[in-house]
Amino acid sequence: MIPTVVWGTGNVGRAAIRAVDAHPALELAAVLVHDPAKDGRDAGELAGLDRRLGVAATRDTEAALAARPRAVVYAAGDTRPDEALADVVAAVRAGAVVVTPALYPLYDQRNAPPEFRDPVLAAVAEGGGSLFASGVDPGWGNDVLPLLISGLGTTVDAVRCQEIFDYSTYEQEDSVRHLIGMGHPMGYEPLMLAPGIPAMVWGGQIRLMARALGIELEEIRETLERRPLDATVTTRTMGAFEAGTQGAVRFEVQGIVDGEPRLVVEHITRVHPSCAPDWPTPPDGAGAHRVIIEGRPRIEVTVEAADEGENRSAGGNATAVGRLVNAIDWLVAAGPGLYDALDVPLRPAVGRIGRRPS
Repeated sequence: MIPTVVWGTGNVGRAAIRAVDAHPALELAAVLVHDPAKDGRDAGELAGLDRRLGVAATRDTEAALAARPRAVVYAAGDTRPDEALADVVAAVRAGAVVVTPALYPLYDQRNAPPEFRDPVLAAVAEGGGSLFASGVDPGWGNDVLPLLISGLGTTVDAVRCQEIFDYSTYEQEDSVRHLIGMGHPMGYEPLMLAPGIPAMVWGGQIRLMARALGIELEEIRETLERRPLDATVTTRTMGAFEAGTQGAVRFEVQGIVDGEPRLVVEHITRVHPSCAPDWPTPPDGAGAHRVIIEGRPRIEVTVEAADEGENRSAGGNATAVGRLVNAIDWLVAAGPGLYDALDVPLRPAVGRIGRRPS
């Protein structure tokens, strides 16, 4: 068994606890939390399971790493990149295999800025750990799935990866309101939509696809559209969003080849289905991830995932976590290093059919 620490218990961390518990090669060794109210609580309770796991959450990160766990699922730093990098480097230096969605610049680790790549490589050399970063939006929807589907075509003109979500039940209000800007006046500039930020977050996935497809990018561009709410709406988890405030966002991160957007990561998000009804919508009205291969033939694949009942975005989080957690035993066998999605194979569910946390 591979002793594994889950660091963080938000939307991603909860799913990670469940995934580690369900994996036959992994053993939950510790759960790290920041909130004092979670300190000492059982991991099963924090993960939304109906049973105890016998692992109490702790805020003592130094003790958890001093125990030299073989693996760490880091789910605590998507909005604090400097602190997240320091945490991950410490875990790698302690000899752990680390998987995380938090370090956007390392999605395409070969072309990552030196200030992100070099500390990780130094920690790998010093401690013998490793790192694999893949997105929570989810990463497989912007790398392995489009690359797989592209291989089914005769000709390919463009690859488009879409995340389409209604955030009305998303259980992370600060991100929805302040990071993305839902419910703020249309003149408010949320951090996630500021010029250059989408390309910083998703540009690595564009470059990763370009590398896999053997094409040379001229540049990465961004587009942005925002729509106000026509009427005030009330959500189950976040309360009211007033008429006239931002209710929907659509942006693209485009990889330009020969002057045309050939590789595109697009996000279409709403706080209510009534906003921007002319934009693409998910089949069930809640959320989906879609890959479109424009070419001959035209290929379109839509993936819907459900988890945590009414928290409709949780399915995407769970599949992103599945990609990361299910890579741990492969990474342990592969040895120390810095890995990306082109290095790490998508694994079948060996030994996990019929096995699930309950």
